[in-house]
Amino acid sequence: AEPGPLPDPAAPRRLAGKDVHPVGLGCMNIVHGYSGFLDDDAAVDLLTRVLEDGTDHLDTATLYGGGRSEELVGRALARAGSDVRERVLLASKGGLVRDGQRRIDGRPETLRAHVDASLSRLGQDRIDLYYLHRLDPEVPVEESVGALAEAVTEGKIGAIGLSEVSAVTLTRAVAVHPIAAVQSEYSLATRNPEWGVLEACRRHGTAFVAFSPVSRGLLTDAPPRLGGLDAGDLRHRL
Repeated sequence: AEPGPLPDPAAPRRLAGKDVHPVGLGCMNIVHGYSGFLDDDAAVDLLTRVLEDGTDHLDTATLYGGGRSEELVGRALARAGSDVRERVLLASKGGLVRDGQRRIDGRPETLRAHVDASLSRLGQDRIDLYYLHRLDPEVPVEESVGALAEAVTEGKIGAIGLSEVSAVTLTRAVAVHPIAAVQSEYSLATRNPEWGVLEACRRHGTAFVAFSPVSRGLLTDAPPRLGGLDAGDLRHRL
């Protein structure tokens, strides 16, 4: 069959019930993972500026800076005001923490606690999209999604997402509750989602959210020089 016309790259995308610009802001690297971070006040200034400039999709997580990213995002949203909050899709994640070392915990009781803690740090009574940050190999995905489905019923989150899951896991999850989004690394350098995940998202009506679309700077005109990065910068390992 002849391929159809390519979609308009600037057209809004439907994500968790909202139309958002194709490019959102991942809020990990304001406090976590990379290096050369801004201080907290400067980070809030930056977040406020991007919100004022029209960014309408912010993505943060319990893991990022041990909750500091969520706190800074919350401060910026409070400063920007209710009109901005109304148009912004706010996403966060739970089930992955760092307490000495990175630990995956997808138990229902943990996810309930993480949702409540995220709401508190963000200063919100509802998060539009909440992801299971990683699949816990010790906990069936049905149990983890079931806990997040309770949070939807309670009005604490608007929709459920999954991060870095397989097509099989997505199919199991949607049998429990609709999954609004799958978020995985995807770029010209990292093609794993093409091994079934993209097709599963199409089949289940699940949006696909690509993180690190320029491969942490590798696919830009000024790739990072590893020798100039702090020793703790995760790009040394990636």
